[in-house]
Amino acid sequence: MAISTQLPPGPAGTFTHRAINWSKKNLFDGWFNSLLTIGALAFILWLVPTLFNWAVTNATLEPSVEACREVAGACWGFVNANLRLILFGTYPFNEQWRPLVAMLVLVGIIVGSLGAVPYAGLRRWIVPMWVIGVPVIAILMWGGVFGLTYVQNSYWGGLPLTLLLSANGIIFAFPLGLLLALGRRSDMPAIRSICVVYIEIIRGVPLITVLFMASVMFPLFLPEGITIDKLLRAQIGIILFTAAYLAEVFRGGLQAVPRGQFEAANSLGLSYWQAMRLIILPQAMRLVIPPTVGSFISMFKDTTLVVIIGLFDLLNTVKLALRSDPAWTRYYVEGYAFAAVIFFLFCYSMARFSIYLEKELRKGENR
Repeated sequence: MAISTQLPPGPAGTFTHRAINWSKKNLFDGWFNSLLTIGALAFILWLVPTLFNWAVTNATLEPSVEACREVAGACWGFVNANLRLILFGTYPFNEQWRPLVAMLVLVGIIVGSLGAVPYAGLRRWIVPMWVIGVPVIAILMWGGVFGLTYVQNSYWGGLPLTLLLSANGIIFAFPLGLLLALGRRSDMPAIRSICVVYIEIIRGVPLITVLFMASVMFPLFLPEGITIDKLLRAQIGIILFTAAYLAEVFRGGLQAVPRGQFEAANSLGLSYWQAMRLIILPQAMRLVIPPTVGSFISMFKDTTLVVIIGLFDLLNTVKLALRSDPAWTRYYVEGYAFAAVIFFLFCYSMARFSIYLEKELRKGENR
């Protein structure tokens, strides 16, 4: 005789039941939360169709002011007509393929490097990628060799300038911030005092002040006849500013490592730098991934402040495009919305990568 066995229902129930229970618990838990939920839903139902009609249904891509005046929605024709100026600034028009390729190379090696971090077998490719990629980017941007026209960096602008300032800021601020964090925890009073003074002074002033000092005051201390390019001065200011904030982030990670790990390293006879490299720093860096990426995102957005020294990043090339023709002035919302979307995509990508990196580096940990 055949025996039929029926499995009991799962404790969580069906998907519909779980969704209803989750809604009751998180959205309609009490009259106040229910009122907020209904109000938020009503606002979303009003906002989404209104925004869609403005941005898509009633919008135009025609790159002419006359076409924009005939529509009730967004004038994406402003972005269409000034796209190359917004993306590449005042870089020579016929040579703008060079910053485009340089930007793709930079993004490619950054993505490749970050993707290789969680995998020990791929990390050996990180250094060769940068060794090959950096000269290629420099040749493309400056030129002067291989038949490429030389372009001064005073003509650089737009998205390539934003990416270059951000990438260099991350690459150089990271090790400097790590050294400052180690120095602040040093047992040597002189080194500790220098690091504390530097960190507190830099963190006590806004970035715009640092850039102003790098642009106006720093050249006054140079010997007569010696000048430093304003792009380099801005880059150094961004690096020094970001390193001070990263130092405090890294110090928090070092303090979060259990004291027993330091004692275990000492019991193995490891030197200070061996203990840091092999035991302490790998644990500390895993703990500070979210705030570190947060500092990088903040720096990426703060590159817009370089306009005070005459450099035009992505946001400021939008202003430049608006000023290029007075007829486009009324369509500033579309220009800034376009820049906002680009900034959001890069910042969101960094945030999502930090979540991915945390998960990859925590695989195998006992919980």
